[in-house]
Amino acid sequence: MYKHLRTKGKKYRKRSSAKDRRGIKKNAKSIDERPSIVEERARPGDIEIDLVMGANHKNAILTMNVRYLGMVKIVKVSSKESEAVKDAIIRSINSWKPFLKTITSDNGKEFACHEMISEELGIPYYFAHPYCSWERGSNENINGLIRQYFPKKTNFENVSNEEIKLVEKKLNDRPRKRFNFATPNEKFIQEVAFMT
Repeated sequence: MYKHLRTKGKKYRKRSSAKDRRGIKKNAKSIDERPSIVEERARPGDIEIDLVMGANHKNAILTMNVRYLGMVKIVKVSSKESEAVKDAIIRSINSWKPFLKTITSDNGKEFACHEMISEELGIPYYFAHPYCSWERGSNENINGLIRQYFPKKTNFENVSNEEIKLVEKKLNDRPRKRFNFATPNEKFIQEVAFMT
């Protein structure tokens, strides 16, 4: 039966206590400094971001989700380099700019341009603690759903932008129990109407 689970029944693997090799980012703000309201998922505008790696870690897609709405944007990135990731983030969620409040990511080097992202979008940028994926639980859950469509070792160079947008649409049109089975897209429209 475990083979039919979405997680394939994988066991927890304890990380070694070796020093974190991902580097320290200049002027990085810890998630400890993030306003407590973000944890409550009580308002739109708090974003979590991550890279979902492709085959042999040579390609990736960027996932950005709104904690409160469960809404996601998914885009291919031309490179894992921080400049390319920065450009993809700004380009993808710039249309959400009037509603943005915070952004949170893990400590990957691909997010080294966090200060430029923060300045361009006009919101504070926070980093979760190393190896604490539960601190970005909404994003990790979304990534798990995305992996149903694009399993590990998927070569994203062979995946079209149209296929990625179709998955994005399916996830944003998926009814959510916490919204009385409204979809993230429907909830987003309601929130925009309320705020304008």
